Amino acid sequence: MTHHHEPVDPDVDLGSADQRVELSAHHATLAAIALGGVIGAAARHGLELAWPTPAGGFPWATFVTNAVGSLLLGALMVVVQETRAAHPLLRPFAGVGVLGGFTTFSTYAVQVRDLLAGADPHPGLALAYLLGSTATALVAVVAGLGLARLAVRSTADEEARS
Repeated sequence: MTHHHEPVDPDVDLGSADQRVELSAHHATLAAIALGGVIGAAARHGLELAWPTPAGGFPWATFVTNAVGSLLLGALMVVVQETRAAHPLLRPFAGVGVLGGFTTFSTYAVQVRDLLAGADPHPGLALAYLLGSTATALVAVVAGLGLARLAVRSTADEEARS
């Protein structure tokens, strides 16, 4: 099955020369996302290798990865949204690329499924992982937002005193 009739970007009319130019303007953004994704995925893979989950055990590496990634994503959003110093490629590189490649929903979902329906089911552990991961990620995002705002305010206060 081919998809040659589907547009690359549904908002761009490929029949219009002006709009085709729009597509070529995204090469740096796509490269930043790709590079960041490689870095983030490699970091997560390394953590999974260093901290493997035993059969029927709690998947600590994924849990910690998603918690740390959520904290950093919260902090990144403050830098990108609330400061003027952020480079335009910071969000695609660090947010979509690095943190998107570092954090994982698919591995988390597979691990929950395996804890529920694996060879040796652990429904209580699966529920704890399911709810604990979600709650921890939400708390981590809020903590990242708060810590980054404190850091930005502290830096601004120091600059004002100088």
